[in-house]
Amino acid sequence: MQTILTDFYTLTSYDKAEDGKFTANIHLNKDHDIFKGHFPGNPVTPGVCMMQIIKELTEEFTGSKLFLKTASNVKFMAIINPFETPDLVLQLDIAENEEDVKVKNTTSFGETIALKLSVSYKKYRHETNLIIHSSICFFLSI
Repeated sequence: MQTILTDFYTLTSYDKAEDGKFTANIHLNKDHDIFKGHFPGNPVTPGVCMMQIIKELTEEFTGSKLFLKTASNVKFMAIINPFETPDLVLQLDIAENEEDVKVKNTTSFGETIALKLSVSYKKYRHETNLIIHSSICFFLSI
């Protein structure tokens, strides 16, 4: 799995139900540099990093490169301290069609719900990128 958050977390296991629902277990790397600055002496997992983890897991499970389209009902409900609660469970309810992927997520540790969100992603199309890239090259050559 390719990740922007290099060494930030490890996907330890996951289960897939037949209805597009996934349960992913991840382990946060408490020694990652992000936690040295967010916040010194009181590490907190940044919300944007949690959103990126959800995107990366969705890409892994769907086999599609994705771009965030919309995010709604984003609720950060508990602080995720990587020293106290490094093991997280992410419930991902994924629905997709040819162009889009919608995800409802609940992230928890133990009995505590830390995050709930609904997101919509646009699927990256390689041929679209080639057309755009070719057009840019054409205009640059004029």
